[in-house]
Amino acid sequence: MDLKKEIYERFDRYVRIDTASDEKSQTFPSTKKQFKLARLLAAELKAIGAKKVKLDKYGYVTAEIPATVKGKKPVIGLLAHMDTSPAASGAGVKPQLHRAWKGGDIVISRKLGVVLNEKNCPELAGCRGEDIVTASGDTLLGADDKAGIAIIMAAARHLLRHPEIPHGALRIGFTPDEEVGQGVKYFDVKAFGAECAYTFDGDVAGAVEEENFNADGVKIVITGKSVHPGTAKNALANAARIAADIVTAWPENLLPETTAGREGFLMFSDIAAGIEKAEVSGIAREHDLKKLKAMERQLEALVAAARLKYPLAKIELSFKEQYRNMKEVIVKRPEIMGNLLAAVRQAGLVPHIKPVRGGTPMFSPAVTITTAATSGSRSTA
Repeated sequence: MDLKKEIYERFDRYVRIDTASDEKSQTFPSTKKQFKLARLLAAELKAIGAKKVKLDKYGYVTAEIPATVKGKKPVIGLLAHMDTSPAASGAGVKPQLHRAWKGGDIVISRKLGVVLNEKNCPELAGCRGEDIVTASGDTLLGADDKAGIAIIMAAARHLLRHPEIPHGALRIGFTPDEEVGQGVKYFDVKAFGAECAYTFDGDVAGAVEEENFNADGVKIVITGKSVHPGTAKNALANAARIAADIVTAWPENLLPETTAGREGFLMFSDIAAGIEKAEVSGIAREHDLKKLKAMERQLEALVAAARLKYPLAKIELSFKEQYRNMKEVIVKRPEIMGNLLAAVRQAGLVPHIKPVRGGTPMFSPAVTITTAATSGSRSTA
């Protein structure tokens, strides 16, 4: 089967399975439905002849492509995550294939008024003549990161069918819960056995990401005091108002919609509020760990000011580590990046290195580098 056709068929099959994670869940993985894709991938890996295929109780799928050369060679990992963002629905995904795009508007949903073009998606400028895959306008597509999964699976099948291609042992790892910052929580690095690993996720063809955000989750819990509004003077502590006060006090130049490149931000993503109780959830992101901690201290100062302003309320602020910048480890092993750049050039692409404004699984002491999950077809999340 033609590799491009196989990648598309696999991608089409995988995105139709709802694997949205849940940041509020206390289980791991955060949603049981991620196991549906995990079981399918484990079965497909066995069917194509992969070795040591395993699906563990946490939802991690691992397998091995045996070496075709003799001698001691470094074991290389290929990684992708199975979950999709809980920010939009992953149920009922209906992929649409727009063949040989010639430019102009790609009408995803005329009914919903969803249109893709070079103005709202500048990356399309380099995609003329290529096939474009989109969702139907009312769900996520799930290209993040089922495009990466499809590429790894197609590559695994190709290598297993062509043992004349020389390579060392390859380890495959598919992880849950990356979108909620918990993807590597129970990953057994020692058992995986890779010296380094490359994550297939993200950008346009040729993009190489050696650096990602340091990421923490943010939570503010406010306990107010409710009294009759007619006698509320000096007695009422409205948790909803206090939450709004804190959120609006955060500087506008430190928001995702006002930052780019290496600039960090704090985003308040969810607010549930009433008079007696309010909870604000969010994320803090910075490539520089010292700057991340400085930004968190800035939020602590705002919360401290709110405690003084609203003494009748109880205001609690907490941060939860999600992932760290992979570059801190990668710089110690320059040959890993060098090999990747050489491979990108060998594929006929011009590599361009950029900091990713997002995250990637980070398995210390192993090393991961993110490379674009793209092929002859492009996909949009």
